[in-house]
Amino acid sequence: MTPRPLPNSPAPHRVVALLAPPQATFPLACATEVFGDHGPAIPSHYAFEVCTEHPGPVPTQAGYDLLVTAGLDALERADTVLVPGWAEPAGTEVSPAVVAAVRAAHRRGARVVGICAGAFVLAAAGLLDGRRAATHWARAAELAGRFPQVTVDPAVLYVDHGDVATSAGAAAGADLCLHLVSSDRGAAYAMRIARQMVMPPHREGCQLQYAELPTTGPVADSLAPLLEWLSGRLDQPVSVAEMADRAQVSTRTLTRRFTGQLGISPGRWLLDRRIAATRALLEETDLPVETIAHRVGLSSAVNLRRRFHEALRTTPAAYRRAFRADTTS
Repeated sequence: MTPRPLPNSPAPHRVVALLAPPQATFPLACATEVFGDHGPAIPSHYAFEVCTEHPGPVPTQAGYDLLVTAGLDALERADTVLVPGWAEPAGTEVSPAVVAAVRAAHRRGARVVGICAGAFVLAAAGLLDGRRAATHWARAAELAGRFPQVTVDPAVLYVDHGDVATSAGAAAGADLCLHLVSSDRGAAYAMRIARQMVMPPHREGCQLQYAELPTTGPVADSLAPLLEWLSGRLDQPVSVAEMADRAQVSTRTLTRRFTGQLGISPGRWLLDRRIAATRALLEETDLPVETIAHRVGLSSAVNLRRRFHEALRTTPAAYRRAFRADTTS
């Protein structure tokens, strides 16, 4: 992922969802829940609207129509173009007008996001060429077959390149949208939205845990008990060997399970959680960096600053200035 610039403008970030018949309602609802109005309890930092190639009634897969009055010209003012699914029959080409509008928005600097089969629109526009991408596990083979220049990862919940992002099936769209909010406005703000949605700000695992299981062969042991144990001990040094002992497996087996179920190593997972905890403390407290380092298990301010910069390409001080000021606007 290429880190996006820290926010420096109080103007709402405009998210425009591109709809097409028959529109899938759940991925659209997930995006609306994240980027829409959350009432007076949560400051509004996004403006959400919808558009379609042919304005008017847009049939949905749920059996009712949506009246969409904005056409493709709405993408010209979008900061983020979001494609919440794309349910046209397999093999159907994305219209040239849609492809041109999406390309133009991306060239202008808009972020382009595909939820579930929305990745097909991004691929048709050439935005995924030579890049890794996600889509629903059931359509991963189709996406790879139609667009061989795209590296389709059927396991991950989402992939974010900064200017382009894709997610797995519909619910993973909420995961991606919350991740984008966290990148834009900070982890604490994303957590507030997630709490209102009654969902975790970050789900563990990969989408293969939801795919149809083979009729034979073992099912991998869940890492959930170990992850819960680790999450309660971020302030303590924990080695991979200690994780393996806790899970009652060898370090090699533990690493294989982490790679298979989460797509990363045990050490990487633990560091990511510590960075996430650091972000929340920087945003919500005035604690010194040295104190935060000990609270999240990074041992010292020097180590925290190095790890933080490696992950986010900014310093804890700069991050705190940007996001603390941003949350008060």
